[in-house]
Amino acid sequence: MKLTLGRFRIRVCATATVVALGALAAHGQIFSSAQSRSVLKSDPVAFLYPAQVTVPVGKPSPVELHFRVAQGLHINSHTPSDDYLIPTTFSIPDGAGARLESANYPAGTMISLPIDPKTRLSVYTGEFAITARIVAAAGSHAVEATLRYQACDQNQCLPHKTITVPVQVTGK
Repeated sequence: MKLTLGRFRIRVCATATVVALGALAAHGQIFSSAQSRSVLKSDPVAFLYPAQVTVPVGKPSPVELHFRVAQGLHINSHTPSDDYLIPTTFSIPDGAGARLESANYPAGTMISLPIDPKTRLSVYTGEFAITARIVAAAGSHAVEATLRYQACDQNQCLPHKTITVPVQVTGK
């Protein structure tokens, strides 16, 4: 098997390729932009809903946030099967008028890739939801939360990405 990294072409066995690609992909350093553009017409992960929520002031309240992974792709779960893989994480920046007390992520689905059927990966595909426990101050807050993830298909991983998760949070 040939591995192309920048201007270097290397021959390696399939298992070494999976390890090398995983390590490089975890750092966002390997992907094929031509293939990426052909697979993706938009972001690999889309925030679906809710656009607005009302929660009691100062009380941790569960808010279920829904996302969709583009067809043909997967993203690493919050607890990926290897340390070098980038986990999916949700966060709310300081000073947003609401803060994230905790997040409950779904269990990942275990898959194997054709390139290395013995290696199992914990991933999200299709639609998934994260339950965020949010504490809000009084008033209405345009919260620009974020979701960080790394999307892959059966052959390659894209660089890790962070998308904005806009939610209007009202503390009453």
